[in-house]
Amino acid sequence: MLHIYNTLARAKQPFQPVEPGCVRMYVCGMTVYDYCHLGHARMLVSFDVVQRWLRASGYRVTYVRNITDIDDKIIRRAVESGKRISEVTEFFIDAMHEDEQALDVQPPDFEPRATQHVGKMLEIVRLLEEKGLAYRSGDGDVNYAVRQFPGYGKLSGKSLDDLRAGERVQVDASKRDPLDFVLWKAAKPSEPPESRWESDYGPGRPGWHIECSAMSRELLGMPLDIHGGGPDLKFPHHENEIAQSEGAYGGTLAQTWMHCGPLMVDAEKMSKSLGNFFTVRDTLKHYDAEVLRFFVVRSHYRSPQNYAADNLADARAALTRLYTALANAAPDEQGVDWGDSSGQAFKAAMDDDFNTPEAIAVLFDLAAEVNKTASPRAAGQMKALAGLLGLLQQEPRAFLQGASAGGDSDAAAIEARIAERAQAKKDKDFAAADRIRAELLAEGIVLEDKPGGVTVWRKA
Repeated sequence: MLHIYNTLARAKQPFQPVEPGCVRMYVCGMTVYDYCHLGHARMLVSFDVVQRWLRASGYRVTYVRNITDIDDKIIRRAVESGKRISEVTEFFIDAMHEDEQALDVQPPDFEPRATQHVGKMLEIVRLLEEKGLAYRSGDGDVNYAVRQFPGYGKLSGKSLDDLRAGERVQVDASKRDPLDFVLWKAAKPSEPPESRWESDYGPGRPGWHIECSAMSRELLGMPLDIHGGGPDLKFPHHENEIAQSEGAYGGTLAQTWMHCGPLMVDAEKMSKSLGNFFTVRDTLKHYDAEVLRFFVVRSHYRSPQNYAADNLADARAALTRLYTALANAAPDEQGVDWGDSSGQAFKAAMDDDFNTPEAIAVLFDLAAEVNKTASPRAAGQMKALAGLLGLLQQEPRAFLQGASAGGDSDAAAIEARIAERAQAKKDKDFAAADRIRAELLAEGIVLEDKPGGVTVWRKA
């Protein structure tokens, strides 16, 4: 049975969806004002693996991942660039989709944009005001009265006094309590017209947190089976979603809360605010996209993961070993044999809170078997299981000959050198043949002599 670590319960629990056989999963997506960085890639790949495994396990999944396309940072980017907000968001949405496709992140079933659901957001604000959970402030904003919601802090595990003592929010004179957060932001004269909507509260725009409460309820209802996101969303974003949704409608927003771990750089979380981020597209100039995906998947989704060039190089070397095994056998195409011990071990790993490191260890065990026996069955099992993680679906030689990405070596030139070496061997000029092999190796090209006089190559 599948067990998932539930952030709310602070424990692994058996997964039992509200409707047997169906999973309604909502994951907080991108705020589209810049390119995706590797921290975003980790979140995208992690939840892609989750939805893949749920579907492979026989669940009918409805996966929703939103886009925040109205936000202070987006407005600032538009004003600074002299462009319309919609121009900025469309550009970065397209860029995000390109990065997802490169990483083989499957699209969600629904990808709502915040600007398409403002009416539902205002409905929630009205309900909260009627229930005494929201109030209008002197500056025209509508704020959530945090101390009026008894369950506030249950996700983060902190009391209101703990949160106040930690000084995690700025003091705002228009709020009754510093922890209160904005539901509806009054329009400012300096902001562009397309950043405001008419409402009973005056022209303005939604606060960030209310967006996800509205979109998740409108598309999936309550309670959600799974609500997920990055590590920095647990507080305040997800805590505030709970207060809004449960305060307005009662009941439970989500049964299971999932948060992936942070991607670290020199012991600090990778983030745009810290300026220590690397974009997906810049990284893919130097590494095959599958190397980056493998780098993410080889760590457990909840664990902190450290980014370093050496770690990506190690991921490339490990993935190369798997592809080298596949290149030495002809995989059968029978799909996963769940009755085989490798299939059972893989399933046990994934059912244990999506333990991808253990699942990948199964792939390496199969690779060892393939290297010893060239078994089409073992090769087919390895490829089929890896496919559930979005791995090993390239033609092996194509990966091995381009594993560094960037196209630094000309394949035709390499083949010409191999032909030159073959002629040297035929002429018994073994010194020349050895020199060519050494020269290619110095350029990062490994030659492998196969039976029948065939030589294949791959990048080191």
